[in-house]
Amino acid sequence: MAKTDRAGGRTVFVCQQCGREELKWLGRCPGCQEWNTFVEQRVAAPVSTFRRTSPLNQPLELSQVAIEAADRFPIPISEFNRVLGGGLVPGSLILTGGDPGIGKSTLLLQVSALVAHSHGTVVYVSGEETQHQIKLRAERLGIKGDNLYLLAETDLGVILEQVEELSPSMVVIDSIQAVYLPDVETAPGSITQVRECTMKLMNWAKLGAVPVFIVGHVTKDGSIAGPRVLEHIVDAVLYLEGESFSSYRLLRCVKNRFGSTNEIGIFEMKGQGLVEVDNPSRAFLSQRYGEAVGSTVVPVLEGSRPLLVEIQALTNPTSFGQPRRTANGVDFNRLLLVSAVLSRRLGLKLGNQDIMVNVAGGMKIGEPAADLGMALAIISSSRDVAIDPELAVVGEVGLSGELRAVSQLDRRVNEASRLGFKRCLVPKTGSGTAAEDIQIITASTLREAINTGLVSTKK
Repeated sequence: MAKTDRAGGRTVFVCQQCGREELKWLGRCPGCQEWNTFVEQRVAAPVSTFRRTSPLNQPLELSQVAIEAADRFPIPISEFNRVLGGGLVPGSLILTGGDPGIGKSTLLLQVSALVAHSHGTVVYVSGEETQHQIKLRAERLGIKGDNLYLLAETDLGVILEQVEELSPSMVVIDSIQAVYLPDVETAPGSITQVRECTMKLMNWAKLGAVPVFIVGHVTKDGSIAGPRVLEHIVDAVLYLEGESFSSYRLLRCVKNRFGSTNEIGIFEMKGQGLVEVDNPSRAFLSQRYGEAVGSTVVPVLEGSRPLLVEIQALTNPTSFGQPRRTANGVDFNRLLLVSAVLSRRLGLKLGNQDIMVNVAGGMKIGEPAADLGMALAIISSSRDVAIDPELAVVGEVGLSGELRAVSQLDRRVNEASRLGFKRCLVPKTGSGTAAEDIQIITASTLREAINTGLVSTKK
């Protein structure tokens, strides 16, 4: 049983990764399966908070509720606006996460400077860097900093006092794990501190109708530290993704109370900071050449945006008894599925072959519409035969070797046509699309698709 002190409080053990509470210490958390994450914390005795309902807090019939004029104000970065759903909503609390060094602070500093220039005072609070360090980054990015105030502080009470005096149009907290409340008897960065600080920031943002960005650290598996604590409180959750070897960054929205979660923004890291990519498809295909062996172009959908990406595959005789399967940018389970279909339905001998599949440019594809492109790339590499360079392919592969329809085929085909592709191979089922500048080629099975896509079998 939990220990109870004289004040009526009790002691529990809280997991610092997922927030799970237990009455006794455990070596491994049953929730997140992490080791040595339980920390003893004191929980104060509950205090009665009953009070009479104020006139401002009375229940209203839905039909009688008046909509306040809380218009969004756009940010002068179209890719950022796309992800947010059209701009910033006053009073919103937005959580931004990403791997260390991916560019979170750089992006938010750029956004802060643009909002300060167009909408007034912005306060950038850093609990991990000094004002001098932020100034050095601003000079590198070419930011002058008019109406942009820097505050290096970790006490959240002091931060809110200083911010209220400036009456800002936007606030950035970098990071939520660095700030703390002195009244909470735990260390900064703990689950309790993070939860209480986020709740206090949310209440302050709603009352003052000021949008607040908070930066969250990520765990070793790539999720924001304390995800169940933070993601349920905030209004929007943004992830900045990208490979360390690639200059491209993807800003992905996984939660948005004021817009769609199906949008992404694409940026390129340059000397002057993160720059918008106007034509992502052309950028991802910029280094592709002619009749490459083991290379296909697939129109995928990232949110509502069609993108053309290059899928590369390489097969090689294994040096060990167990062949390896390596997936970079595609789902590993989809790679296993496609490989099994090729072996079973087409008789392709892959049992002694290592298979490596890569998405060029650091993109990550999660939808099954890339199955056909992956299959053709593997066959092309296995037979050492190039694929038609003017052909784009899209389709889901079933376990029987059939091709299944994909969603929003028109938009995918139009994107391929816009980039100069002359032919597009699609599943016969659900292929009721028409395009003027591109030839639509249909196939019912994977075997038919192979006869169409490989250069050596073209008529």
